[in-house]
Amino acid sequence: MERKMWTDTEISEIYNLPFLELIHKASLVHREHHDPNKVQVSSLISIKTGGCPEDCGYCPQAARYHTDIEKNDLMSVSQVKAQALRAKSTGSSRVCLGAAWRNVKDGKDFDDVIEMVREITKLDMEVCCTLGMLTETQAKRLEEAGLYAYNHNIDSSEEYYQEVISTRAFDDRIKTIDNVRKTSITVCSGGIIGMGEEEKDRIGMLKVLANMYPQPESVPINSLVPVEGTPMENQKTVSVFEMVRMIATTRIVLPETQVRLSAGRTQLSPEGQTLCFYAGANSIFAGDKLLTTPNPDVNEDMRLFGELGITTQKPFEKHPKREVVEASDSKIEALGENPRWTRPSKKTEEA
Repeated sequence: MERKMWTDTEISEIYNLPFLELIHKASLVHREHHDPNKVQVSSLISIKTGGCPEDCGYCPQAARYHTDIEKNDLMSVSQVKAQALRAKSTGSSRVCLGAAWRNVKDGKDFDDVIEMVREITKLDMEVCCTLGMLTETQAKRLEEAGLYAYNHNIDSSEEYYQEVISTRAFDDRIKTIDNVRKTSITVCSGGIIGMGEEEKDRIGMLKVLANMYPQPESVPINSLVPVEGTPMENQKTVSVFEMVRMIATTRIVLPETQVRLSAGRTQLSPEGQTLCFYAGANSIFAGDKLLTTPNPDVNEDMRLFGELGITTQKPFEKHPKREVVEASDSKIEALGENPRWTRPSKKTEEA
């Protein structure tokens, strides 16, 4: 079948459809490719918080910003496993492990993360990691441990990206996704709206994601949660209609992807979240915190699911569980990699 390559004009025409027509069209696409009454639930664990050398303008974990987040060094394997078991008991099928790193460096910390992946996969849970940029060999080591998905958001359009982050290049994001695609690990990549971008930047971000081949298996759509002490602390939060419009457009141009309603859900009423589900969102993060920002209580989510007749997706429904290779049987040798990724000269404004 011929591959569809989306243009800015085509995506813009969809994005600007009359609201009710847009969500109706998105709902039809959603029903064609997914069970409309099923939502995948993920839990996010910040395995290493704060102290990041990057300058992402939205992120309170950047070491250069003065925020009141509680920092911690890398958690132990046993601590992370215990949290994964709690997440499983409340209905999560996936655990996402996030570390405030610029990029993966070979060594004990990365070895520990690989062991976390092994242990959680053995619990019959999907495991996703977001660890920053990584090489092909590092991706293959994670694959060997059973990693289900790797998250690496492109954040915005390529043009607006440099207004948000100066310490890495947009191409570095694409290169990391390409490295993941050299394995059987699925790709999770999305972005954030409400950072001061224009409509054309939202369209541009979706064009990059929709024209990836294959398209990402998961696309998180985040609404900026302004955090005091970051350059974006005074940004106005997006409206529910903007969020639903973005979800619906994403669903139409990425029909088989799981579209995750991510950060910013506390800004949406139950009715607003319901509109997002109708428009094609079929994944959420559960738990009271997403790395460092607030999130609805899992009991609230389950009550809403009950009202709507939504069931939770079981682990490995979309893609099969892969065999876990123990450390003693590993055939991929750590290369001691600590590559030099791009450091553009442009600087974002510090708070």
